[in-house]
Amino acid sequence: LLLDLTLFPHELPEGEGKEEERYASFCRSLLAELKGSIPALRFRLSAFALWGPKMLGLLPELTKEAAALGYYVLLDAPEADSPELAAFGAESLLGPGSPYACDGVVLPMYAGNDVLQQYLPYCKKGNKDVFALCRTANKSASELQDLLSGSRLAHMAIADQVARCAAPLMGKYGYACLGLTAAAGQSSSIKTLRTKYPGLFLLVDGVDLPGGNMKNVSLAFDKLGRGAVYCSGRAVTCAWRQAEGMSAVDAAVAEAERQKNALQRYVTFL
Repeated sequence: LLLDLTLFPHELPEGEGKEEERYASFCRSLLAELKGSIPALRFRLSAFALWGPKMLGLLPELTKEAAALGYYVLLDAPEADSPELAAFGAESLLGPGSPYACDGVVLPMYAGNDVLQQYLPYCKKGNKDVFALCRTANKSASELQDLLSGSRLAHMAIADQVARCAAPLMGKYGYACLGLTAAAGQSSSIKTLRTKYPGLFLLVDGVDLPGGNMKNVSLAFDKLGRGAVYCSGRAVTCAWRQAEGMSAVDAAVAEAERQKNALQRYVTFL
């Protein structure tokens, strides 16, 4: 489980203080209580920026605190439509002077391969990971991402391009530090991605959305239960809304455990 800590103001548990303070308190409590139970966290830079300057200033602190607790930290990179902007983003997020303590990024790259290329040196030298946006989980994604591009769907054209770049970046366990995103509501797409690209790690998004389920998620893992991670957000962070008599943190911990057990119905992790 990769826990997405994106929350909007109206989704915060009730409490005292300003919205930024309540978010920080809730987030830090989750970090403490989920330590050892889940391995990874996801922060979306754009969401923090839209909250405002105080929240954007909080993000580096949270990534460092999460890293200190032993979490794998993934940060969503901003959109870039030029190599120069992508290079600036890569250095700012993954470079040695970055204020963010992150192990990798999720990269929008429908602008083209020259965006991805700016991040690859950090994979080689900095031991960082990049997950390229391939198939997203939003409802209207099929309008563009499932269009035919020659004999391929558009998102498979992205996957082919990523696979070519990943060839020299393979790790000792058979997976590259360059991976792909997949959609939890699209079982056929996940099957194809897992079969066609056995060396690409998959990040399955959208298990919180209609159509997303653990049976579909399980298709992303290999026979040893490796090669994939799935992202869950509001189902965990907003579990308090359906959990009467439980604190927001306890409800989140219980939901994370429920999801873990649900996935293990389909996948054996060796």
